[in-house]
Amino acid sequence: MENKNNTVMKIAQTAIFAALCFVTFTFLQIKIPTPGGDATSLHIGNAFCVLAALLLGGVNGGLAGAIGMGIADILDPIYIVGAPKTFVLKFLIGVITGLVAHSIAHISESSDKKYIFKWSLISCIAGLGFNVVADPIVGYFYKMYILGQPQEVASILAKWSSLSTFINAVVSTILVVIIYSLLRPALSKAGLLVKIEK
Repeated sequence: MENKNNTVMKIAQTAIFAALCFVTFTFLQIKIPTPGGDATSLHIGNAFCVLAALLLGGVNGGLAGAIGMGIADILDPIYIVGAPKTFVLKFLIGVITGLVAHSIAHISESSDKKYIFKWSLISCIAGLGFNVVADPIVGYFYKMYILGQPQEVASILAKWSSLSTFINAVVSTILVVIIYSLLRPALSKAGLLVKIEK
């Protein structure tokens, strides 16, 4: 019964984080137009993908980000063509964050606040750092070979994307570490902190 309750809580919380990813990306972003009718944006959608990975594990965190921001892309006329790339990259952000947090550091098994702070920070940097590198590179090839954009345009878009992705990563890392340090004890006290399967 306990396993069933844990699974139900994990699914419900994954859905909540997917919704938060969607809402923050859709309604709280600052869209920056770029050449060729495309755009990049400043947003904190990735923060909730990473936070979900810390609280629920990498796969669930990745699914929250992939589903939430994938749907956001599908509903946006500018980003709709990039939805497959978004789905894959957001999923990987969650998986990498969860891998570091739970498979390497086992933060869910620790009660040492300094240890948890340190490894939640490292996990965020790993997941979002991956995105800082991967998003412009994957975006460059995706726009050239899948969408058929000229190399010059794809190159400009990759440069703009790398800058906005870096800013998003820094802001999201700060937010996540603060929110996680406050949310984890509150969820634990309320009996809503899910167990992370190894």
